[in-house]
Amino acid sequence: MQIIKRFSILLIFVGPFYAAAQSTFLNQGAKEYHFVDRLEIKQQTNTDLNFSTLRPFNRKAIVRQAEFLDSARMGYTDSLTGIDKYKEWTDLDLSPVDEYNLRSFLMNNSEWVSGQRMDFVSKKPIWGSLYKTKPNMIEVNNKDLFLVVNPVLQIHQALEPGYDQTIFLNSRGITTRGMIGRKVGFSALITDNQERGPQFFQRQIGKYDAVPGVGFYKPFKNTGVDYFDARGYITFNAARFIDIQFGYDKNFIGNGYRSLFLSDWGNSYLFAKINTRVWKFNYQNLFMELMPSFRKAGDTLLDRKYAAMHHLSMNVTKWLNIGLFEGVIFGRKNRFDFQYLNPLIFYRHIEGSLGSRDNAVAGIDFKANLAHRVQVYGQLLLDEFILSEIRSGRGFWANKWGLQAGVKYIDAFGVRNLDLQFEANRVRPFTYSHGDSISNYTHYNQPLAHPLGANFQEVIGILRFQPAPRWYINGRAIYYTQGLDSLNGANQGSNPLRANKDGRSKDYGFSLGSGRQIRCLNASLQVSYELRENLFFDVSLLYRNYAFKAEPGQSNTTLVTAGVRLNMFKRDYDF
Repeated sequence: MQIIKRFSILLIFVGPFYAAAQSTFLNQGAKEYHFVDRLEIKQQTNTDLNFSTLRPFNRKAIVRQAEFLDSARMGYTDSLTGIDKYKEWTDLDLSPVDEYNLRSFLMNNSEWVSGQRMDFVSKKPIWGSLYKTKPNMIEVNNKDLFLVVNPVLQIHQALEPGYDQTIFLNSRGITTRGMIGRKVGFSALITDNQERGPQFFQRQIGKYDAVPGVGFYKPFKNTGVDYFDARGYITFNAARFIDIQFGYDKNFIGNGYRSLFLSDWGNSYLFAKINTRVWKFNYQNLFMELMPSFRKAGDTLLDRKYAAMHHLSMNVTKWLNIGLFEGVIFGRKNRFDFQYLNPLIFYRHIEGSLGSRDNAVAGIDFKANLAHRVQVYGQLLLDEFILSEIRSGRGFWANKWGLQAGVKYIDAFGVRNLDLQFEANRVRPFTYSHGDSISNYTHYNQPLAHPLGANFQEVIGILRFQPAPRWYINGRAIYYTQGLDSLNGANQGSNPLRANKDGRSKDYGFSLGSGRQIRCLNASLQVSYELRENLFFDVSLLYRNYAFKAEPGQSNTTLVTAGVRLNMFKRDYDF
């Protein structure tokens, strides 16, 4: 048994004896994420909301702030001084759509709502026992047990002109969350899926032997895939300021649409997470069991590799948050290194002390909320670099770094609930790769950070508009250029799965876009209507233009999709 599992099991059995009330976390892609973003930017100086760099969000923490906002806006004043203690909250200009979203937000996280819940109760429960509350099929809430059980559904059909087969996604499953004795929290999501994505999605599966965002699959109807997605975790407090989570799921570090540190784009993984929040600091340790590069043949036991990451963020001012990140992928197959369990020490120091060549990365991120309308954010990732080589400008292969810069603008141009986001990402060749095929920055043949890997420049524009409480309009345009390996197999540093010494014929002359350069525009428009709580009808249009620069050949994709989904985020083909 690996030490990460022993360590996690020890926490699971010892921790609950000291546990306080413990929360679960928002599911990936939950509609509440954008609402929390708006609250944070509008309020600007809220200490808890400013720690939103780490996802998924803790339900207890964000409900506490949303409920506080809701109460404060009723005009509470101090009984002794007569001063409005919450003026910075009561001055918030919430639109009718924001008010609707606030009520929906509290309704979907009712276990932490301390105020009245009459609005949450259904007028006509199904068969008298199902959907007693508006969002949940089954809900139990007493002093010993909180339990929610909901069905999960996504049925979408699409047409790709020029392709003679139907594009579809059929997902069915169940999700549950709860607390036992208000001390131990648990959550699970299980879905059975059959999918035939657009042709570029199918090519991605064939190239990497993994379904994007999931991993393992079985063939279905020749060009489709059949896969099972199961996630779950338990969580508890080890002490007043320390939360522990253990399970199989995804995590995200960053404030943007993409992350250069850790993304939730790829497959789930086994992890143990310790989060410490005290005063102006939030410190997270993450220990992960991952899978190295592979080509699966039948029922074979896949190898394992391990990772440790930590992220320290601080509210430097009430509106500015700065974070430090460090991570390492262990270059020893099927064996966890005890020394990386140290939650405080720098991983680079451990790597040097061990005489190892593990893949260590470091970075810094920031987020600033300005004028109650704007948030600017960014990340700088450092994999390897030599300062003298950077100054020389000769394109040294081992100068490996990534840079992100972005801005969010809410209620843009005075239009309520029209929110815009712009983001740029640049990642140098060979970033995330390593000298072997084990310790690269990947899991289950997919990148752990940005889905494009490395050697690219990307610009993203996002529009979110909610003209009425139940209507959602989302537009997204992604444009990127990337340098791929040469036709003769020369390694240009775009694929982190490939060892950086494999096929690299030179040490200098590498720049962003080196190699066979491609350009891609991926644009989409989605209109959704919420028929009832968490039940959506979606219509969307996707256009993708993919072409090699200075080479013949171009691939255009147009996809028209319609369908329904319940308690589940919409499947995106955003690469």
